[in-house]
Amino acid sequence: MRSAIVIGSGIGGLTAAALLARYGWHVIVCESHAIPGGAAHSFSRQGFHFDSGPSFYCGLSDRHSLNPLTQVLQVLGESVPAIVYDPLGHYHFPDGVFPVYSDRDHYHRAVAAIDAQAAVELERLEQRLLSLYEGLRGIPTLALRSDWQLLPTLLTQYLPQVLRLLPQVGVVQGAMADLMRDLHNPWLRRLIDLECFLLSGLKAEGTVAPEMAFMFGERSRSVVDYPIGGSGAIIDALIRGLERWGGKLRLNAHVEQILVEGQRAVGVKLKRGETLRADVVISNATVWDTYDTLLQPNDLPTEYRQRSLATPAIHSFMHLHLGIRAEGLDGLTGHHVVVHDSERDITESGNTCMISIPSVWDAQLAPADHHVVHAYTLEPFAGWQRDDQYPQRKQERAQPLFQALEKVIPDVRDRIVLELIGTPLTHAHYVRCYQGTYGPAIAAKQGMFPSCQTPIQALYRVGNTTLPGIGVPAVAASGILCANTLVKPHQTAELVKLLASS
Repeated sequence: MRSAIVIGSGIGGLTAAALLARYGWHVIVCESHAIPGGAAHSFSRQGFHFDSGPSFYCGLSDRHSLNPLTQVLQVLGESVPAIVYDPLGHYHFPDGVFPVYSDRDHYHRAVAAIDAQAAVELERLEQRLLSLYEGLRGIPTLALRSDWQLLPTLLTQYLPQVLRLLPQVGVVQGAMADLMRDLHNPWLRRLIDLECFLLSGLKAEGTVAPEMAFMFGERSRSVVDYPIGGSGAIIDALIRGLERWGGKLRLNAHVEQILVEGQRAVGVKLKRGETLRADVVISNATVWDTYDTLLQPNDLPTEYRQRSLATPAIHSFMHLHLGIRAEGLDGLTGHHVVVHDSERDITESGNTCMISIPSVWDAQLAPADHHVVHAYTLEPFAGWQRDDQYPQRKQERAQPLFQALEKVIPDVRDRIVLELIGTPLTHAHYVRCYQGTYGPAIAAKQGMFPSCQTPIQALYRVGNTTLPGIGVPAVAASGILCANTLVKPHQTAELVKLLASS
């Protein structure tokens, strides 16, 4: 039986680990935190249950969804109960509030009510995105891998689907902005820039088109839903799947070093001194943490290491987790995005604030007659330190979040019964990631996310600093690509057949 050690229990790491266990490997996941899940972990305070990061999900309750996470859970024999909702959110611009619907007819009517020309151009753009989405539909992510054996798999099992995608090769490799060259409506361009930013942390010129095609396709052809129990319910399902197939999760198991012998990864050394050996090591840590902290400098080729560590990073976050009284808030919806100033860039710290109120859908996340609120905005890591000014600076930098919430709940400050403010230092500590970053700032056509493979034999990487990139579906896909690369194609084909028959 082959063995693997996975460093980190984020969605990418758990996906790779659970799939390898499903393939018959002996797998141990080492998580340095006391709570599993990485950026997707949940935590509780005084009866309020908070998501630490992701708050937007799709396709969890649709067995035909293209969401890689849904596909993985199915072949693991697991599922996540979820609540379908629509509208999926409200965008609060300085000049008005725009409801965003999953239902295409409702969505187009909402756009037309603001700008008729924008609705015409939106229809044209969506046709391009949905055409790409339908092309991708024929090749399940669960069938993919990151080595040369992908080519014969595609040519022997998915040739018709590949031929249908060939005319769109340029689109697959291009930026979302490339699909918008003949779209001139400023309101629509602002809307798409915002949706790209919410997905990738970059605007349309930096977001790859397939990411947006997936998002548009899933929300219009599948469902937008929220996992009952929050993001932690997804982590729990992946852990059940891991353990169902014989894998193990160890918490409070901080990996101090990846052990390399003769240019091959052979195991890990834990902070407490314990050594674990395995045939393969998979790091769910970021590229910066893996190459600068977990490995010795001479373990990697110098130029490769320097180039990898020079990868630009998207900013970290300010977080606001609140427990509030809910009386009088009938009709409150769960997702809001507030843009404070249309003259400032939407990527500027504090200008675009994301708000999630998941107790609107799952009342068990908060005590009776209360709501749980998570608001967050990008914030640079630089300059943050725990000194005498830290408490005051936290309050100051959280003000854009409070002001955004007041757009949705005007008297929110009077309703607060629990208040937690998180900074980039908080995010870096609890998520265990380099500078608390959202992920690499790798813009479309200016570089590609690296594959799961590394220059060190038997060392692989997964998560949001590997292909295909940032976001829950993407990191789940990274785990699939890694696990499949480590097994024979016929083993993967068996799981794909199981998926098709379920």
